[in-house]
Amino acid sequence: MMLRERFETEIVPRLMKELDLENVMQVPRLEKVVINMGVSDKDNPKILEGAVKNLAKITGQRPVVTKARRSISDFRLTAGDPIGCKVTLRRDRAYEFLNKLFNAVLPGTRDFRGLSAAAFDGRGNYTLGLAEQLTFPEVSYSDVTKVQGMDITIVTTAKTDQEGYALLKGLGLRFRD
Repeated sequence: MMLRERFETEIVPRLMKELDLENVMQVPRLEKVVINMGVSDKDNPKILEGAVKNLAKITGQRPVVTKARRSISDFRLTAGDPIGCKVTLRRDRAYEFLNKLFNAVLPGTRDFRGLSAAAFDGRGNYTLGLAEQLTFPEVSYSDVTKVQGMDITIVTTAKTDQEGYALLKGLGLRFRD
């Protein structure tokens, strides 16, 4: 059973009981998943090109190249320089990505005992960082020009961190207790 179907049939009724909600529309839901990869070496365009290809393989969607908003002389950065890429996943693609992340990628990392529950932002959204893109099964070592990490932000409709925690735990994210 796909994660979205499981969410609608099993997780929603459980969350209604757990959070003591009266209406189905009050149940927190997954809004979107944003994956961001920063590029450390802006002078080498092959690194950015490789990051875009890897992110496209991982998500199944073409990334948007992000550019610097302002100039920072300490980092030799000029406004408009390409500094990374990002993808926003919604609906079915977001659920498919989370299913892969929770069941294949995170358990496959070394010494994984669950994620910290302290990474919520106060409004029910959760952000986690991965050290390298090689943890995803779609990316082979020969495709990588430079090992890079990524930030994954899971945006929910939850009002509080407790609601977001219950939603992500129900979806299958393991937390350290």
